[in-house]
Amino acid sequence: MIARALASAQQTGEKLRANHGRDVLPLALDVTHQPGIVEMARAAAAWKGHVDILINNAGGTPPGKGKAHLFERAPEDAAELIAINLLGSLYCCQEIGRLMAKQGHGKIINVASVAGIVGRDRRMYQRHDMRGQPIDYAAAKAGVIGMTRDLAGLLSPLGVHVNSLSPGGFDRGKLPARFVKDYGDRTPLRRMGRDETDLRGAVLFLASRASDYVTGHNLVVDGGFTIWQ
Repeated sequence: MIARALASAQQTGEKLRANHGRDVLPLALDVTHQPGIVEMARAAAAWKGHVDILINNAGGTPPGKGKAHLFERAPEDAAELIAINLLGSLYCCQEIGRLMAKQGHGKIINVASVAGIVGRDRRMYQRHDMRGQPIDYAAAKAGVIGMTRDLAGLLSPLGVHVNSLSPGGFDRGKLPARFVKDYGDRTPLRRMGRDETDLRGAVLFLASRASDYVTGHNLVVDGGFTIWQ
Protein backbone atom coordinates (compact mmCIF):
# COMPACT_ATOMS: atom_id res chain seq x y z
CA MET A 1 0.00 0.00 0.00
CA ILE A 2 1.62 3.24 -1.19
CA ALA A 3 0.69 6.88 -0.65
CA ARG A 4 2.52 10.20 -0.75
CA ALA A 5 2.28 10.43 3.05
CA LEU A 6 3.25 7.39 5.15
CA ALA A 7 0.45 8.09 7.65
CA SER A 8 -2.13 7.82 4.88
CA ALA A 9 -0.66 4.51 3.66
CA GLN A 10 -0.64 3.18 7.21
CA GLN A 11 -4.25 4.19 7.79
CA THR A 12 -5.42 2.45 4.63
CA GLY A 13 -3.26 -0.55 5.47
CA GLU A 14 -4.94 -0.90 8.86
CA LYS A 15 -8.35 -0.95 7.17
CA LEU A 16 -7.21 -3.69 4.81
CA ARG A 17 -5.88 -5.76 7.69
CA ALA A 18 -9.06 -5.31 9.72
CA ASN A 19 -11.51 -5.92 6.88
CA HIS A 20 -9.70 -8.61 4.91
CA GLY A 21 -7.07 -10.09 7.21
CA ARG A 22 -4.23 -9.35 4.80
CA ASP A 23 -0.60 -8.47 5.49
CA VAL A 24 0.15 -4.94 4.33
CA LEU A 25 3.42 -3.09 3.74
CA PRO A 26 2.71 0.67 3.91
CA LEU A 27 5.21 2.82 2.02
CA ALA A 28 5.51 6.55 1.32
CA LEU A 29 6.33 7.54 -2.26
CA ASP A 30 6.51 10.60 -4.48
CA VAL A 31 5.99 9.08 -7.94
CA THR A 32 7.82 11.97 -9.61
CA HIS A 33 11.03 10.98 -7.77
CA GLN A 34 12.54 8.12 -9.76
CA PRO A 35 15.18 7.11 -7.18
CA GLY A 36 12.38 6.74 -4.63
CA ILE A 37 10.57 4.38 -7.00
CA VAL A 38 13.70 2.25 -7.26
CA GLU A 39 13.77 1.97 -3.46
CA MET A 40 10.02 1.21 -3.35
CA ALA A 41 10.48 -1.65 -5.83
CA ARG A 42 13.32 -3.10 -3.80
CA ALA A 43 11.31 -2.92 -0.58
CA ALA A 44 8.25 -4.50 -2.19
CA ALA A 45 10.27 -7.34 -3.69
CA ALA A 46 12.13 -8.01 -0.43
CA TRP A 47 8.88 -8.12 1.59
CA LYS A 48 7.42 -11.31 0.08
CA GLY A 49 10.03 -12.24 -2.50
CA HIS A 50 7.79 -11.41 -5.48
CA VAL A 51 5.47 -8.73 -6.87
CA ASP A 52 2.38 -9.99 -8.68
CA ILE A 53 0.21 -6.90 -9.28
CA LEU A 54 0.97 -3.23 -9.85
CA ILE A 55 -1.83 -0.65 -9.98
CA ASN A 56 -0.64 2.78 -11.07
CA ASN A 57 -3.39 5.05 -9.75
CA ALA A 58 -1.46 8.17 -8.72
CA GLY A 59 -2.81 11.09 -10.69
CA GLY A 60 -5.45 13.74 -10.99
CA THR A 61 -5.02 17.50 -11.04
CA PRO A 62 -3.14 19.02 -8.08
CA PRO A 63 -5.73 21.16 -6.25
CA GLY A 64 -5.45 24.90 -6.68
CA LYS A 65 -2.46 24.62 -9.01
CA GLY A 66 -2.70 27.67 -11.25
CA LYS A 67 -4.92 28.46 -14.19
CA ALA A 68 -6.48 25.57 -16.12
CA HIS A 69 -7.21 27.27 -19.46
CA LEU A 70 -4.60 26.51 -22.12
CA PHE A 71 -3.94 30.19 -22.86
CA GLU A 72 -3.29 30.91 -19.16
CA ARG A 73 -1.56 27.68 -18.20
CA ALA A 74 1.89 28.02 -16.62
CA PRO A 75 4.52 25.62 -18.06
CA GLU A 76 5.66 24.52 -14.60
CA ASP A 77 2.09 23.52 -13.64
CA ALA A 78 1.71 21.49 -16.84
CA ALA A 79 5.08 19.82 -16.28
CA GLU A 80 4.14 18.85 -12.71
CA LEU A 81 0.81 17.37 -13.78
CA ILE A 82 2.42 15.32 -16.56
CA ALA A 83 5.14 14.13 -14.16
CA ILE A 84 2.51 12.85 -11.71
CA ASN A 85 0.06 11.35 -14.22
CA LEU A 86 2.39 9.96 -16.89
CA LEU A 87 6.03 9.85 -15.88
CA GLY A 88 5.27 8.43 -12.43
CA SER A 89 3.41 5.52 -14.03
CA LEU A 90 6.24 5.02 -16.51
CA TYR A 91 8.88 4.88 -13.77
CA CYS A 92 6.81 2.41 -11.73
CA CYS A 93 6.27 0.22 -14.79
CA GLN A 94 10.00 0.32 -15.44
CA GLU A 95 11.05 -0.87 -11.99
CA ILE A 96 8.18 -3.24 -11.14
CA GLY A 97 8.06 -4.48 -14.74
CA ARG A 98 11.74 -5.40 -14.42
CA LEU A 99 10.92 -7.57 -11.40
CA MET A 100 7.88 -9.15 -13.05
CA ALA A 101 9.81 -9.99 -16.22
CA LYS A 102 12.49 -11.67 -14.15
CA GLN A 103 9.96 -13.80 -12.26
CA GLY A 104 8.02 -14.55 -15.48
CA HIS A 105 4.57 -13.31 -14.47
CA GLY A 106 2.66 -10.27 -13.28
CA LYS A 107 -0.23 -7.90 -13.95
CA ILE A 108 0.15 -4.16 -14.45
CA ILE A 109 -2.92 -1.90 -14.41
CA ASN A 110 -2.44 1.72 -15.40
CA VAL A 111 -5.24 4.13 -14.50
CA ALA A 112 -5.91 6.46 -17.43
CA SER A 113 -9.12 8.44 -18.09
CA VAL A 114 -11.79 9.09 -20.68
CA ALA A 115 -10.03 12.46 -21.01
CA GLY A 116 -7.40 10.57 -22.99
CA ILE A 117 -10.05 9.31 -25.44
CA VAL A 118 -12.45 12.18 -26.19
CA GLY A 119 -12.35 15.96 -26.13
CA ARG A 120 -14.52 17.47 -23.42
CA ASP A 121 -17.25 20.07 -23.73
CA ARG A 122 -15.98 22.65 -21.26
CA ARG A 123 -19.25 24.58 -21.38
CA MET A 124 -20.51 22.03 -18.84
CA TYR A 125 -17.85 23.22 -16.40
CA GLN A 126 -18.24 26.90 -17.23
CA ARG A 127 -21.97 27.06 -16.58
CA HIS A 128 -21.35 25.72 -13.07
CA ASP A 129 -18.39 28.07 -12.42
CA MET A 130 -15.98 25.15 -12.20
CA ARG A 131 -12.28 25.24 -13.05
CA GLY A 132 -12.28 22.09 -15.16
CA GLN A 133 -9.20 20.08 -16.11
CA PRO A 134 -6.34 21.43 -18.23
CA ILE A 135 -5.37 20.15 -21.67
CA ASP A 136 -2.16 18.67 -20.27
CA TYR A 137 -4.27 16.27 -18.18
CA ALA A 138 -5.77 14.84 -21.39
CA ALA A 139 -2.29 14.67 -22.91
CA ALA A 140 -0.95 12.75 -19.91
CA LYS A 141 -3.83 10.25 -19.83
CA ALA A 142 -3.64 9.67 -23.58
CA GLY A 143 0.05 8.99 -22.98
CA VAL A 144 -0.84 6.41 -20.33
CA ILE A 145 -3.06 4.58 -22.83
CA GLY A 146 -0.37 4.62 -25.52
CA MET A 147 2.30 3.57 -23.03
CA THR A 148 0.11 0.68 -21.88
CA ARG A 149 -0.31 -0.73 -25.38
CA ASP A 150 3.37 -0.49 -26.25
CA LEU A 151 4.44 -1.82 -22.86
CA ALA A 152 2.11 -4.79 -23.35
CA GLY A 153 3.91 -5.47 -26.62
CA LEU A 154 7.22 -5.51 -24.79
CA LEU A 155 6.32 -7.39 -21.61
CA SER A 156 3.53 -9.79 -22.61
CA PRO A 157 5.92 -12.26 -24.27
CA LEU A 158 7.71 -12.33 -20.91
CA GLY A 159 4.52 -13.32 -19.06
CA VAL A 160 3.52 -9.84 -17.87
CA HIS A 161 0.01 -8.57 -18.71
CA VAL A 162 -0.33 -4.79 -19.09
CA ASN A 163 -3.73 -3.10 -19.33
CA SER A 164 -5.21 0.30 -18.60
CA LEU A 165 -8.45 1.43 -16.99
CA SER A 166 -10.19 4.62 -18.12
CA PRO A 167 -12.81 5.91 -15.66
CA GLY A 168 -15.36 8.53 -16.57
CA GLY A 169 -16.53 11.19 -14.14
CA PHE A 170 -16.88 10.07 -10.52
CA ASP A 171 -18.81 11.87 -7.78
CA ARG A 172 -16.96 11.83 -4.47
CA GLY A 173 -19.43 14.08 -2.73
CA LYS A 174 -17.55 17.33 -3.42
CA LEU A 175 -19.13 18.37 -6.72
CA PRO A 176 -22.01 20.83 -7.15
CA ALA A 177 -25.33 18.96 -7.31
CA ARG A 178 -26.28 20.75 -10.53
CA PHE A 179 -23.06 19.61 -12.20
CA VAL A 180 -23.64 16.01 -11.11
CA LYS A 181 -27.11 16.13 -12.67
CA ASP A 182 -25.78 17.79 -15.81
CA TYR A 183 -23.08 15.12 -16.21
CA GLY A 184 -25.64 12.36 -15.62
CA ASP A 185 -27.81 13.80 -18.38
CA ARG A 186 -24.86 13.38 -20.78
CA THR A 187 -24.34 9.73 -19.76
CA PRO A 188 -26.40 6.74 -21.03
CA LEU A 189 -26.56 5.18 -17.54
CA ARG A 190 -27.86 8.55 -16.25
CA ARG A 191 -25.36 9.11 -13.45
CA MET A 192 -21.74 9.69 -12.52
CA GLY A 193 -19.59 6.88 -11.18
CA ARG A 194 -19.81 5.92 -7.51
CA ASP A 195 -16.55 6.04 -5.62
CA GLU A 196 -15.37 2.74 -4.05
CA THR A 197 -18.05 0.86 -6.00
CA ASP A 198 -17.99 1.14 -9.78
CA LEU A 199 -14.28 0.50 -10.36
CA ARG A 200 -13.87 -2.52 -8.09
CA GLY A 201 -15.11 -5.15 -10.51
CA ALA A 202 -13.01 -3.79 -13.37
CA VAL A 203 -9.84 -3.73 -11.26
CA LEU A 204 -10.53 -7.21 -9.91
CA PHE A 205 -11.01 -8.52 -13.46
CA LEU A 206 -7.72 -7.07 -14.71
CA ALA A 207 -5.82 -8.22 -11.62
CA SER A 208 -7.18 -11.77 -11.57
CA ARG A 209 -6.84 -14.90 -13.68
CA ALA A 210 -10.14 -13.97 -15.33
CA SER A 211 -8.11 -11.64 -17.58
CA ASP A 212 -5.33 -14.10 -18.41
CA TYR A 213 -6.02 -13.69 -22.15
CA VAL A 214 -6.27 -9.90 -22.03
CA THR A 215 -3.31 -7.57 -22.54
CA GLY A 216 -2.79 -4.18 -24.15
CA HIS A 217 -6.45 -3.34 -23.52
CA ASN A 218 -7.97 -0.07 -22.29
CA LEU A 219 -11.07 -0.90 -20.24
CA VAL A 220 -13.46 2.08 -20.21
CA VAL A 221 -15.65 2.42 -17.10
CA ASP A 222 -17.73 5.51 -17.79
CA GLY A 223 -21.43 4.61 -17.79
CA GLY A 224 -21.36 4.99 -21.56
CA PHE A 225 -20.27 8.65 -21.43
CA THR A 226 -17.86 8.37 -24.37
CA ILE A 227 -20.39 6.78 -26.75
CA TRP A 228 -22.62 9.87 -26.61
CA GLN A 229 -19.82 12.34 -27.36
